[in-house]
Amino acid sequence: MWLLFLLLAWAVAVVSCVRVCRTALAAGLALHRGADATADADARADDTGADAGLTLYETAYLAGGPHRLADVVLVLMAQQRRLHLAHTGWATVVDPVGQDPVERAALSAIGPEGQRRIPAVRRALTSTEAVRGLADRLVHAGLAAPAAVRTGIGTAVRHVQFAALLVLLAAGATYWAAPSGEVDWLVLAWFAFPLVLTLGTWAVARAEAHPYTAWATEAGSALLRHEHPGGPSRRPGPPPAESAEPTGLAEPTGLAGLTGLTRLALFGPTALADPGLRAALHSSGA
Repeated sequence: MWLLFLLLAWAVAVVSCVRVCRTALAAGLALHRGADATADADARADDTGADAGLTLYETAYLAGGPHRLADVVLVLMAQQRRLHLAHTGWATVVDPVGQDPVERAALSAIGPEGQRRIPAVRRALTSTEAVRGLADRLVHAGLAAPAAVRTGIGTAVRHVQFAALLVLLAAGATYWAAPSGEVDWLVLAWFAFPLVLTLGTWAVARAEAHPYTAWATEAGSALLRHEHPGGPSRRPGPPPAESAEPTGLAEPTGLAGLTGLTRLALFGPTALADPGLRAALHSSGA
């Protein structure tokens, strides 16, 4: 019986670790192709003299994904008095006219009644065609990680975690099934090898998976750092007091000159100076 448990432990451990390695290799190749595409695009831009930076929406997506983008467009519309974001977590339409595809998608996510809980609006907005189109453009430019890369690595790491747990359960079953409590410790020692294999792979994956599970690729992260030096790589300082937030999507670069919308795009709701907006974005909407 113990041999069956041992074979099961070894099989699960080897399969899960091989899957992590294969997934990481495929992800690395995909991101490498994206980096090459970005380098080619940069070379073409240098040849033509073009210098197009990231928009506010693109900055938000690369720094925090579609949820961060949703927060940015909701706060932008609220600061322009076209939405009201209550601290209880409700979004209410004031002006039902969107100025760009993402704003129109946000209004559609709120629905015809003109009011909806912010978490529900955020979830609905992230699945709209406008947000998917923006994400596809960033992926095609090599700045954002493809969804298959992010989910593939996460799934493979979870399988390694499950394999480690299964090895422990198999060793426990072997100990429990031993007749009269007599345990051959040499047999149990054989379970240490698949356990070390799975735990080691898990530790390495946790340390090395960030480039594959972040929203931005290495090229995207480098572009963020170039346009906002020190931005996404460090925690923001205390947000400055602000009375009237500039409207529109043009934002100054550099941490010292960041406006509230850019700080929100880079760091999330904690960077907002308005406590009402922070409460609205953090609220469950209940």
